Amino acid sequence: MRSNHLHVLLIAATLGALLGARGALSEVVLHTEKSLYRNVTVTEQDGERCMKFSRFYQGSRQSCIFLNDRSKLVFAYTKMMLASLYLTPNPKRVLVIGLGGGTLPGALQRLYPDIDMDVVEVDAAVIRVAQKYFDFRPGPNVHVIEEDGRVFVKRAGRSGTKYDLVLLDAFDHEYIPEHMLTREFLQEVKAVMQPDGVLAANTFSNSRLYAHESATYEAVFGRFYNLKDANRVILVKLDGLPSQGIVTSNASSVDNRLAVTGTTAEWLLPMFSSARDWPAGTRVLTDQYSPANLLNVQ
Repeated sequence: MRSNHLHVLLIAATLGALLGARGALSEVVLHTEKSLYRNVTVTEQDGERCMKFSRFYQGSRQSCIFLNDRSKLVFAYTKMMLASLYLTPNPKRVLVIGLGGGTLPGALQRLYPDIDMDVVEVDAAVIRVAQKYFDFRPGPNVHVIEEDGRVFVKRAGRSGTKYDLVLLDAFDHEYIPEHMLTREFLQEVKAVMQPDGVLAANTFSNSRLYAHESATYEAVFGRFYNLKDANRVILVKLDGLPSQGIVTSNASSVDNRLAVTGTTAEWLLPMFSSARDWPAGTRVLTDQYSPANLLNVQ
């Protein structure tokens, strides 16, 4: 009996390995290049095209599109970032820091064709790949700037530029630009926001960084909304956090518009929380103290 049991386990293990190999082989690499900052790889598998950032081929997916419906968003976090529209339903001028595959600015282009948008991306390779493989198209009102996000924000502040909505999407699982996760940086972002402006930041939901990041956002903006899934999205509004009732009302006004992306108020609204879920006295991240990559460990 024991021999038969081992035989069955061996067969199961072999089948598992074969199926795993088959899955890996079904992933087609369309493009790969080493930029100044990372390896950028484009793959296709199971009807999805994805951009990966990594030092290795097996890097985590950063942006994906559905090949049969490019209007629909693949990742939950991109839909969560669109929850910012529940705080500012009709933004006229938008700043996006971090391009990736261009899925987020591309969605905003389709949702608001007349929107004026600056998209800042430090990596020239990412800009090229987003345009060639992910259908991201700058236009008369959509400008792509190859520059460090903080440098751009500093210049925008000096020139008096103001935005209704700022989307911060510059982090990935391998590396956090630590200079864009400090009190000083967030104060610079605050300076380029309209008096009723909104900031949405895509970040991590489960790491030692969580409490420090939360304390830092609170130090600059006061109370904020937290949306959590695999990632978390922080939402702030410069003139004060709107009530859940106002958020729900705004959601009703934009829900039909967002439907094309696969985003629904029914899914998003229960995520909204303003609970302070980190320890009092947590140290704020500053330009002098920002060990974000060391803290971003579960």
